Amino acid sequence: MHFTSEQRLDDGVLAREFTLGEIPGTLWTPESAPAPLILMAHNNGLPKAQPRLVARARYCAAYGFAVATIDAAGCGDRPRSAADEQARADLRRALRAGEPVDEIFESLVAPLVENAAPEWRTALDALLALPEIGGPVGYSGWTALGIRLAAVEPRIAAAGFFAGGYVPHAQREEARQVTIPLLFLLQWDDEGNPRQRALDLFDAFGTKEKTLHANLGGHTGTPWFEADDGNRFFGRHLM
Repeated sequence: MHFTSEQRLDDGVLAREFTLGEIPGTLWTPESAPAPLILMAHNNGLPKAQPRLVARARYCAAYGFAVATIDAAGCGDRPRSAADEQARADLRRALRAGEPVDEIFESLVAPLVENAAPEWRTALDALLALPEIGGPVGYSGWTALGIRLAAVEPRIAAAGFFAGGYVPHAQREEARQVTIPLLFLLQWDDEGNPRQRALDLFDAFGTKEKTLHANLGGHTGTPWFEADDGNRFFGRHLM
C-alpha cells in the first residue's frame, strides 16, 4: 500500500489517498487510534469520490471509525470491459425508452460484484496491517457487494446495506449466508427499486439480528439522521 496524498480536515479526520497495485483508494482515520475499520462502497460501482459517499465517510470517521473505500475492477474511474460498456449503453437506451431493465442490470452488476469482491478483500488485508487500524471490521453501502463479502469474509462483523441498488440473482441466494448483525435501509418510494423485492431480500437474510429502517421518499432521499443511527449500530458491534 502506497499513500499518495494526505490532508488533515477541519473535523480532525485525516484523509489519505492510496494505491495498492492497480487499486486506488481513500482512507479516513480519526484522531484516536487504533480505530475499528468500516469498508464503505457506493451502489453498483459508482466512484469512490462520489460526494455522498465522501460525506458519509467523513461523518463516520469523525465519530471514531477508520473508513476506507476503493475503486475496484470495473468501478469508478477504472477501465471497464467492452461488455460493461455495452451493458451501460443498453441500460441508457432502455431507460429512455421506458423498457424493462432487470436483465440489463443483471448483465452489468453481476460481473461487477464478481470482479470487485477479491479486490476489496486484498485491500482489507493491507488495511488491517496498518497500526492505526484495529478491532472488528464493518461494511456499509452497496448491497450486492456487501452480501458477497459478508458471505465469504469472516473478518466482517456487522454490515449496513442500502436497498437502492440492483441485487443479482446470485446474491439474492447468498443472502441466506449472511449471519452477521445487519442494518438495512429502504427508501419506500425508490423509483428504481421495487419495494417488495427489497422486503423479500430482507426476509432472506440468514442473520437473527437484522433491523429494517424504511423512510418515505425517493432513491436519494435517505434522511441524514440515518447516518447517526448507522454510527450507533456500528458502535454497538465494533467498538
